[in-house]
Amino acid sequence: MIHEGWRGRFYEDFEVGDVYRHPLGRTIIGADNIWFTLLTQNTAPVHFDHFYAHQTSFGQPLVDSTFTLALVTGQSVTDISQNVFANLGWDEVVLPHPVFEGDTIYSQSEVLNKRESQSRDNVGIVQVKTTGFNQDGTVVIRFKRTIMVYKRGKGPEIPRPHLAGSPPREE
Repeated sequence: MIHEGWRGRFYEDFEVGDVYRHPLGRTIIGADNIWFTLLTQNTAPVHFDHFYAHQTSFGQPLVDSTFTLALVTGQSVTDISQNVFANLGWDEVVLPHPVFEGDTIYSQSEVLNKRESQSRDNVGIVQVKTTGFNQDGTVVIRFKRTIMVYKRGKGPEIPRPHLAGSPPREE
């Protein structure tokens, strides 16, 4: 028997107060931090110059905070925005504790509110509060994110090629 993989949540699946513990953690290595910092043209040496960073009160390079935002947002996609029409914004981004190379980041999201879209009948608007924390459980980032998410059966279809062992699709 063939079983479909997880397709993510649609607007109808969200309930205010639900909390989703996102399944994947990610250990940050030096290359992640250096590449992301350089790709985004961030010239702050605290992210990529170890000699400089060792002279700061942190004593080591800081992970670029926009990498942390991108990582934790990405970790939430499976549960929150796999079926996104559009991201509408990130608000109240707070970074209460630094992230360092070697930290492993985990995250979870809580549904704050949801409503029907006033301009599109195929989507709804959902707001979540996402929290990222390190391997010790210390919160490293918090933010609110608002998305437009498709209603069930109202978004684009994901192509499914014929795989060995499954019946071909009839045209």
